[in-house]
Amino acid sequence: MDLVRIRTTADLVYGTRFRQLSDPLRKVAAGAVIKNPFAGRYVEDLSELYETGAELGALLGRAAVAQLKSEPQSYGKAAIVGMDGELEHAAALLHPALGAPLRVAVGGGKAIIPSAKKMGGPGTTIDVPLHHKDAMYVRSHFDAMTFNIDDAPAPDEIVVIVAVSDGGRPQARVGGLQLSDIKD
Repeated sequence: MDLVRIRTTADLVYGTRFRQLSDPLRKVAAGAVIKNPFAGRYVEDLSELYETGAELGALLGRAAVAQLKSEPQSYGKAAIVGMDGELEHAAALLHPALGAPLRVAVGGGKAIIPSAKKMGGPGTTIDVPLHHKDAMYVRSHFDAMTFNIDDAPAPDEIVVIVAVSDGGRPQARVGGLQLSDIKD
């Protein structure tokens, strides 16, 4: 993996416009900028990116969880491909192998890891979707975290992001499966 740099960012939500929270919600994203080995050309076999995805799942998962400083409840993944790449390069990084090491990093993860991908240039933002890590239908944990790196991706780079959260949306009240209803 030709890793250019890693960046982490954290959001603390202490309340909403109308109420203060007793416990702040913490969201953390960790992103890595890598060189795209397939930039500027079509390649049928993208399996070279699978192993890179696995390495990034472990690396970014550990970095995000360490910054979270509490037990993760939600997770998500995303990628931004520079303009000399294609969306399938993001898919090859995110889907075949990134999930298993990310699940190890968060200490579980029975539910699908939601994802987003897009193409863009330096400073492109992406909303990393978040879902509860062990039960997909916990609506209180349907959320997102915005991430960007001001000078990435260059045309021949890809930004890969993992996000985690230690809770659901503040004051969630639209129904759905409750945390207490999750079965092992």
